[in-house]
Amino acid sequence: MSDKISRMSTHLPLNAVRAFLAAARRQSFTLAATDLHVTHGAVSRQIKSLEAYLGVPLFERRVRQVRLTAAGQQFLAEAGPALDQVAAAARQVMAQASGRAVRINARPTFAVRWLIPRLSDFVAQYPGIEPQILTSIAPPNVSEGTYDIAIRRGLENWPDTLSMHPFLEDEALLVGAPRLMRGVTEPADLSTLTLLSAKTRRTDWEDWKKHVGIRRLRPGAQIMFDHSHFVLQAAIDGLGYTIAPVSLLANDLAEGRLACPFPDLRLPMGRYYYGVDPSASSETHLFSRWLDSQARQAAAPA
Repeated sequence: MSDKISRMSTHLPLNAVRAFLAAARRQSFTLAATDLHVTHGAVSRQIKSLEAYLGVPLFERRVRQVRLTAAGQQFLAEAGPALDQVAAAARQVMAQASGRAVRINARPTFAVRWLIPRLSDFVAQYPGIEPQILTSIAPPNVSEGTYDIAIRRGLENWPDTLSMHPFLEDEALLVGAPRLMRGVTEPADLSTLTLLSAKTRRTDWEDWKKHVGIRRLRPGAQIMFDHSHFVLQAAIDGLGYTIAPVSLLANDLAEGRLACPFPDLRLPMGRYYYGVDPSASSETHLFSRWLDSQARQAAAPA
């Protein structure tokens, strides 16, 4: 009895309850870890702490499988709707709040190809916060206007006033429209096709050739564009092939708009960072944590 009283005198571990609900609904610690953007071990530890608090096992642990005990089923049935109601109440209050925004400074192509396709997730989690995207090709230290958070590749040309955080790791691939890449089985096949490149990334082709050891290869023709976004759209439309960062390609590859004939021939690229003012608002810190979760998700094995 004294152990039970001792447990009840401490606060209910709500993070552990959240981990339990995710695992119970998915019937898997691994899938719960993916949903929560944490490790399998973290989910396991949280659930063990909850079981210790409640004094009963919630899962039967088997090889590569977990199953709810009777106590676990009861706790899921009663705690699940309660936590969902709390989350719904929080979303409603956040949605009614006015004037909450976070201003994000990013390069145009990164905003179009990486950030905007993912923003619906942020808006769903924080409906009362308006993400305002301010695009600029200038470095953060000379970008006009004010912003709460900036995203750029590399550590050069950042204001000294910002707190820097490592963000996305990246590499470049050779891609083109699926119908164009269908006949490309070795690098030599590229000699009859058109190379598409951007003025802002004009060395990627030579860097890729040097890295994979085919320096003498020459394209059949070349077309230069002002920005990478135009290059990628031209590649999708079948105008030619290009070397481009995976960070900008992921959605187009996943949805079949672009294809990579040589997935093992990858060019390492500089990492992305984001900078935040140390006195940034709570909305900005929420956005930075969301960025971190998206980066972990992008880095997770497919």
